[in-house]
Amino acid sequence: MVRENEIRAGEVSVEAPAATDAGLAFIGRIRTPWTHRRAAPRQGRKDGPPCHIEIFEPWVTALQGIDAYEELEVLYWLHLSRRDLVLQSPASDGTVRGTFALRSPVRPNPIGTSIVKLVKREGPVLTVQGLDCLDGTPLVDLKPDRCRFTPLAPPQPGDDETA
Repeated sequence: MVRENEIRAGEVSVEAPAATDAGLAFIGRIRTPWTHRRAAPRQGRKDGPPCHIEIFEPWVTALQGIDAYEELEVLYWLHLSRRDLVLQSPASDGTVRGTFALRSPVRPNPIGTSIVKLVKREGPVLTVQGLDCLDGTPLVDLKPDRCRFTPLAPPQPGDDETA
């Protein structure tokens, strides 16, 4: 695991353009057992430890019906990640790849995703398994797992039925 702000052989950083406001609003906070990157798993596991997703007001009402799903897609902001590497060497073996060819948390817009198992809901708090982020990570969005989601509306003219 790379140390904070370390540049490995072959890696390239750039000066990122000034940020512009996309109007992003965090809808909650994620609570996990991990407080620093070296302790966090590289990928979440469905048999991993229980973690909690706390939903902020006024978004709690948006949880209505979420109990119907066994798995959720969680999108979160990797707030402690650097954002300036365009080439990375994740294995420290001299192999270098572009940032967009990796699942590294180091990204221009550090959005993380995990498919998690929904264990239970208690009011504004979801207990899940399968996360890999740090305690206190800001929550961007929640969705039913895209692979298990069946749209409720019947097919409409013009829908691409081959997709």
